Amino acid sequence: MENLEVMVTLFIIVILGYVLCKLGYMGDKFDQKLATIVIDITCPSLILSSVMGDTLPDRTLILPLLGVSILTYIILLAFGFFVPRFIAKDHDAQGMIGFTLMFANVGFIGYPIVASIFGPHAIFYAALLNMPNTFFIFTAGVMLIKGEYSIKQLNPKILFSPAMIAAFAAALLVAFNIRTPELIAKPVTMVGNITVPAALMIIGSSMARLPLHDIIGTPKVYVASLLRLCIIPLSLFFLFKALGVSEVVNAINTVVIAMPAASYGTMFCLKYGRNPALMTEITFITTVASIFTIPMITLLFK
Repeated sequence: MENLEVMVTLFIIVILGYVLCKLGYMGDKFDQKLATIVIDITCPSLILSSVMGDTLPDRTLILPLLGVSILTYIILLAFGFFVPRFIAKDHDAQGMIGFTLMFANVGFIGYPIVASIFGPHAIFYAALLNMPNTFFIFTAGVMLIKGEYSIKQLNPKILFSPAMIAAFAAALLVAFNIRTPELIAKPVTMVGNITVPAALMIIGSSMARLPLHDIIGTPKVYVASLLRLCIIPLSLFFLFKALGVSEVVNAINTVVIAMPAASYGTMFCLKYGRNPALMTEITFITTVASIFTIPMITLLFK
């Protein structure tokens, strides 16, 4: 029930973004600027804030978590670049569906869900699992959204994006057991906390500009949503269970992967001049459906 309440709360913020757009407070230009602020400023702050707490995590889980997360995203690469060919014929649609299958809404929705299930300390573990996500979303994810799959199209600057730099800095803070002074940690945390409501309102605002029949979705949207919310997390759960991965590590990883489509998809579309309609449809459908699918998946390890 607590997990359901968290999901409903987050969905209400999406509806707020929808209403604000209809009232004229949000729109194309504002959303583009806000999306850039979220990607370049608030989300990196959120990543850093996850390692600025006073409680030290269980260090014995750090390497297993990183190992599982790297293997997870190697598997998801196959899903992202090959499976969409069987769902859509349009090249741009394939890229957006591939993005959906690869990337879950970990930073925006995953952290509060993980905290509600495993406790606040588990946010750090989710952040570790999210480190490969940070790398791939700003490399493979950008390729998928832009429709440019060649490694030659990879801009080296992406490897030094604010989110990547924040992930590297967070890893160093943990590796050297550096405690951040409260004078620094507090403002970083406050800025990072902007990420969740801002990203969800951007999704709602994008929804407000879609015709009703687009919000309802098409068959390919529902196929992609089923894969994102059920098939992929369940497949990975049973795979890692068969491989003998720790139950705690496997459970946290499964919850992280079971999140709805990453909000970055819509924001990348806005940033790189792509039509965000399909991405917004999938994000909307997966966000609504996850209200029911996430609590059901957590029954696997209750």
